Amino acid sequence: MIGEQMNRKKQIRLSKSTVGEREQDAAALVIGDGRLGMGSFVEKFEKELEAFIGAGRHAICVNTGTSALHLAVQACGIGTGDEVLVPSLTYVASFQAISATGATPVACDVDPRTLCLDPADAARRITWRTKAIMPVHYASGQGDLDGVYDIARKHSLRVIEDAAHAFGGFWKGDRVGARGDVVCFSFDGIKNITSGEGGAVVTSDSDLARRVRDARLLGVEKDTEKRYQGQRSWEFDVTEQGWRYHMSNLFAAIGSVQLQRLDSEFAPKRMALGKRYEELFEGAAQIRTLDLDYGRVVPHIFPVRIEGGLRDAVQQALIADGIECGVHYKPNHLLSLYGGGTVSLPVVEAAYRQMLTLPLHVELTEEDQDRIVEIVLQASVDTSVDEARMSACATTISAA
Repeated sequence: MIGEQMNRKKQIRLSKSTVGEREQDAAALVIGDGRLGMGSFVEKFEKELEAFIGAGRHAICVNTGTSALHLAVQACGIGTGDEVLVPSLTYVASFQAISATGATPVACDVDPRTLCLDPADAARRITWRTKAIMPVHYASGQGDLDGVYDIARKHSLRVIEDAAHAFGGFWKGDRVGARGDVVCFSFDGIKNITSGEGGAVVTSDSDLARRVRDARLLGVEKDTEKRYQGQRSWEFDVTEQGWRYHMSNLFAAIGSVQLQRLDSEFAPKRMALGKRYEELFEGAAQIRTLDLDYGRVVPHIFPVRIEGGLRDAVQQALIADGIECGVHYKPNHLLSLYGGGTVSLPVVEAAYRQMLTLPLHVELTEEDQDRIVEIVLQASVDTSVDEARMSACATTISAA
């Protein structure tokens, strides 16, 4: 039995949370305070986020990244009959946040190098109903964000950035979120920082920030100020649809600790792992990495494209060796609710057949990485050779 345990290979997780005693102590402080709901800890976390992101931005914390997107779309005045351009290659949350307002998400194609929104394709899909563009910072990259904002200015559209993957990174020398119209983050269990569950809307638009603050508390006007003081609003007004989307003190306390650890622990490790993966795959015949700069991008996930129809074979080889992997994501235009494939997006569809996400998290070691890359390369080579032999054999038989 002992021998079997020693021979058993270490299981490698695709993603995981990295929390410890400091987060436990922060949660215990909230429990000791007795105010677990929204209060002063949320206010503190928001101020810390604003200082971290900079440029005088408002940060409004909510219970999930999806809630952040939903509130941002609603606060932009978007609803039934309106359209929002969004890349098909994103988690379904982006599409759900749009359709939750009654608006229609319009699936767009992506750039094959970055798998982020292709501005040219998005521009072709603009109609008189289009009110906003939602670029997605896929795998923490921004793609052609300048191109997105050029289109938005030309057509007077709002830009709601889904930056769930990108917290802590940089764009044009500033933190992601310091520039732009409206930027939404996720702090769920496996993101660059976690608050357990949570998200934030970041903007310099004071009126939009006010609308988000009220809407996260069921539309109760100015209830945020009361909650920060440990009070409730008993005499109030509601003028717009709201939701129960506020962040709790418990989650905010965890998020505060995680934010303190980002630059010293989490970001350097994630950036180093991303760069090392890129170096290890350099020159590999069947493996393509994304066009990302790991000097400014803090990677949340590490997807690769495996060419030659070999993706499934590589995925099976990794799973057989105890290594988790995934596919981020099934294109939304293929989902029944959003068209079921009635629209053709060739770049997204080609990428979906090739994509495989490899493990990346703070606790991944270089030895783990070496093992992962070795299996990927070996499986892609072995399968490629086998297919070549089968093809040659078929040709010989046919000739005979």
